[in-house]
Amino acid sequence: MVELRNSQFGKNVIVEENPLSRWLFSNTISAWIWLVLRVYLGYSWLKAGIGKVTSDAWTGDQAGVAIQGFMKGALAKAEAGDVAGWYAWFLESVVIPNAVPFSYMVAWGEVLVGLGLIVGLLTGIAAFFGATMNMSFLLAGTVSSNPVMFMIAIVLILAWKVAGWYGLDRWVLPRLGTPWSSRNK
Repeated sequence: MVELRNSQFGKNVIVEENPLSRWLFSNTISAWIWLVLRVYLGYSWLKAGIGKVTSDAWTGDQAGVAIQGFMKGALAKAEAGDVAGWYAWFLESVVIPNAVPFSYMVAWGEVLVGLGLIVGLLTGIAAFFGATMNMSFLLAGTVSSNPVMFMIAIVLILAWKVAGWYGLDRWVLPRLGTPWSSRNK
């Protein structure tokens, strides 16, 4: 059913959600599906992040060396036409000159995204930042597991209301005034 509602900025079109989507993205019974995907994705991020956090080339004495090498490889791919020109400019003008802070952001970002997904804390936000990193890696010309991880992150973002039901979100989100609080019923 499609419904039009007037607002001060025009008409809002409300399309009723189909039953499968409503069940997947709003029903806590579907939370076990999101738990499996969340823990898989979180483990992948945590494992990658711990590898970087414990590496001198990412966060140690030589912080920034690894990310500079990765970005220079992406710039070489840009010359071959495999990386967009605007992204190559961003890498060359922003990331490489600031390799050390970006190195720490990537390494610790992966750890935090992994932990957030595993324990189900602010799941939608953790999945968003994971998807952002996956997209950055894809734009830099690295395929690997990034497309799969990106798609899982996108569905976790869509399922944010129940994706953390078997996790800390079950208690944290109501305190923030979101899905399961009495204020929204």
